[in-house]
Amino acid sequence: MFDGKLELVSDLKLFRLLVLLGKTQGMEAIVSLSLLSYKEGLPTERDRALFGICLYTTARVNETCSLHAADVYTADGRVRDRITFRRATTKGKQETRSVPVSPELSQLLEGYRSDRPYLFPGRWGRGHICPESADAILRAAFKRLGIEGASTHSFRRTAITWMHNERVPIKHIQSISGHKSLSALQRYIDVTEKDKEMAIATLSFRS
Repeated sequence: MFDGKLELVSDLKLFRLLVLLGKTQGMEAIVSLSLLSYKEGLPTERDRALFGICLYTTARVNETCSLHAADVYTADGRVRDRITFRRATTKGKQETRSVPVSPELSQLLEGYRSDRPYLFPGRWGRGHICPESADAILRAAFKRLGIEGASTHSFRRTAITWMHNERVPIKHIQSISGHKSLSALQRYIDVTEKDKEMAIATLSFRS
């Protein structure tokens, strides 16, 4: 049973988010992680699994809502090593992509199961939950916690920015996020004053 808190992120990592991403993006990232880490944010295992996928795979909310249970769990109920996002559910129906499941995401998924074909069934078990319903769930959570300025897209933006600041090659990020072009992906990535300082610090030509 969920005991109210998941060890998904340390205080040190939260501090690094503020330092690396700056106040606005850093607070948005902390909001994303806190909602997943504390029961007061998202009280149901379903909602933590849904938005956990958005954060830990960079998936768009409509891609996550459209997942089949078989895309995430094996026939005997184990969490797969990779989540499959089917071409038909991706933006622009570009191509199927597969994203590794991190230990943190696996922890969230192990607490949730669906007995329907879709991972997140819609009302009365029909079809899948719609993105508008997911958005309403998140807005209600924000309201309970007094949070402003975040959205369902905050999870995707947080993950992309975090990987970029950890110096993950941008082509690798693109293969995970499913952006059609590098220019589209780069719109998610802001250059901070710290980034510029680090870039200039590399310009040392002395032997």
